[in-house]
Amino acid sequence: MGLPALEFSECCLDSPQFRERLRSHEAELEKTNKFIKELIKDAKSLVAALKNLSSAKRKFADSLNEFKFRCIGDAETDDEICIAKSLQEFATVLRNLEDERMRMIENASEVLITPLEKFRKEQIGAAKDAKKKYDKETEKYCGVLEKHLNLSSKKKESQLQEADSQVDLVRQHFYEVSLEYVFKVQEVQERKMFEFVEPLLAFLQGLFTFYHHGYELAKDFSDFKTELTISIQNTRNRFEGTRSEVESLMKKMKENPHEHKNLSPNTMEGYLYVQEKRHFSTAWVKHYCTYERESKRITMVPFDQKSGGKAGEDEAVILKSCTRRKTDSIEKRFCFDVEAVDRPGVITMQALSEEDRRLWMEAMDGREPVYNSNKDNQSEGTAQLDNIGFSIIKKCIHAVETRGINEQGLYRIVGVNSRVQKLLSILMDPKTATETETEICAEWEIKTITSALKTYLRMLPGPLMMYQFQRSFIKAAKLENQESRVSEIHSLVHRLPEKNRQMLHLLMNHLAKVANNHKQNLMTVANLGVVFGPTLLRPQEETVAAIMDIKFQNIVIEILIENHEKIFNTVPETPPSNSQLLLSRKKSTDSKPPSCSERPLTLFHTAQPNEKQENRNSIINSSLESVVSSNANSFLNSNSSPQPNLNSSDLELEVIKPNRPNSLAALTWESRMLPAVRSSISCSDSRVWQTSSNPVHEKYKQYTQ
Repeated sequence: MGLPALEFSECCLDSPQFRERLRSHEAELEKTNKFIKELIKDAKSLVAALKNLSSAKRKFADSLNEFKFRCIGDAETDDEICIAKSLQEFATVLRNLEDERMRMIENASEVLITPLEKFRKEQIGAAKDAKKKYDKETEKYCGVLEKHLNLSSKKKESQLQEADSQVDLVRQHFYEVSLEYVFKVQEVQERKMFEFVEPLLAFLQGLFTFYHHGYELAKDFSDFKTELTISIQNTRNRFEGTRSEVESLMKKMKENPHEHKNLSPNTMEGYLYVQEKRHFSTAWVKHYCTYERESKRITMVPFDQKSGGKAGEDEAVILKSCTRRKTDSIEKRFCFDVEAVDRPGVITMQALSEEDRRLWMEAMDGREPVYNSNKDNQSEGTAQLDNIGFSIIKKCIHAVETRGINEQGLYRIVGVNSRVQKLLSILMDPKTATETETEICAEWEIKTITSALKTYLRMLPGPLMMYQFQRSFIKAAKLENQESRVSEIHSLVHRLPEKNRQMLHLLMNHLAKVANNHKQNLMTVANLGVVFGPTLLRPQEETVAAIMDIKFQNIVIEILIENHEKIFNTVPETPPSNSQLLLSRKKSTDSKPPSCSERPLTLFHTAQPNEKQENRNSIINSSLESVVSSNANSFLNSNSSPQPNLNSSDLELEVIKPNRPNSLAALTWESRMLPAVRSSISCSDSRVWQTSSNPVHEKYKQYTQ
């Protein structure tokens, strides 16, 4: 198992589990820092002591062989596996070089020592500075909070309001510092995958050049070097997109921290002060409390944030009742009483604020009014998988394949937002959309057309490959061998609804043609995966863990492009029955989306006033359209997969043609995602990689010429 992802939503709660996960990241950074220091020391010894060259090289090789990478997430991509085992490959090469008695080492300082020292000082050093700031703010926040909670309720209202404002300010600052620290820790963990290994690769290439007797060994190493170079470049590209998403999520949570709920199975959790009666006095002990509504179980963990350790044993009780404590009945503020089934007496608890007390009492069904602060979803899908939708995609594909298939950066370079919206408005006009003879005129640039295609796919009520199958596709991409991945994805594609599969087939055929022209347009299969992965397989919930899986979304798209003929034109070995297909589609439409209190803020809100009924009508409408539409029939005839039969009970539903809004939704995903993709995507072939301005890349260019 790799390092656990640090969710930004946990920064505000600051739970013991969050602190434990944070410590594991800190320990890994310290381990990496010590290893880099030792590696730099060994490299300097290797250059300076030619007489002890043999022992220095073997020690260096042993150090490489002992270090193991730990990645964030529960699985690794093929590129990450290649990078992770690269250190062991380097160690083997160094041992073979020692057997040949190589003596020359040049440019070690420039290509190895300086980049590693820069990474250690700039990246790991910045993470250490952020930790100092985080620890300082933790201590400051806890101190101010304790002082505030000990403030008597008999003070003047103006004094209380001023104290509340001061605490809110300190709490907000602590929350921002916590988010920044978590972001920096995870950034360094991801950066080391390429900034750490790449200098080592350059150093080895230097040895091959200057050691005449190592020619045969360098030739044997060439294949792995090429694979590792591509893996590093692919990992770098995916890192840029992932970093952009994580940074965007962090900024969003800074601006609206209260709108993001924690991903937790508990109904409510957070810190509470519990009143404990002593022999001659009363003490208020800080506990991290969790409550589960179904079991009515309250778990209390005494925990000190400043020391980072438990202050006693855990305690769990079953809730019987919860009552707000009147202000004039107790010296403390924000208090409420809890009665337990398995414990005599009353447990008095103090919340951190009036709002916090309201939330706790609402969760425990206390005697407090319930305020529903959930906001109605304001966004609706403006695109559908109907005749108009297929017509739009086909027109865009035809324009690209006839006029711009060889344009460099195809689908990577984005068009002007206003022109993209204008083109979509024209294409989505029902008066002209169904006129298949009408083509997109030459006045529209190719980058505008490609952006319109991607935008239309994002405007669908859900991703083309559906939320309910998103995790299944990701798991398939994480399988060990390529054959199993293709087989599982093949099966999953044929579980998609007919319209979705038809549209996906149309799109993959087109992307395969684009990839076949990658020497002209520089868009390889890997680059197309980076562009279309977040569009076709976007997650329903935007979390750090989901963003870390973007690299596996890209792999799914790569497999679909490379194997599109087999996947779409053949039936999987164990195809699902028609009844199973209908049942899976019915479940996908009848399932009620989670409420705002049960999930964090998602990227796309597609709920409608009568969402369940309209979704069911949309399924029937799409099924009927697939029968009567000539365009759909012609496409369907080319697909050998069987079409499921509708049950008579489904046909009895009233068919309602959904209205298509004239206005287009704001292209928030386009404006946020594509700049990161634009800066991160580059062709992974050797020509483009060697043109980089990176000093290490320049050194490679010299060696390969």
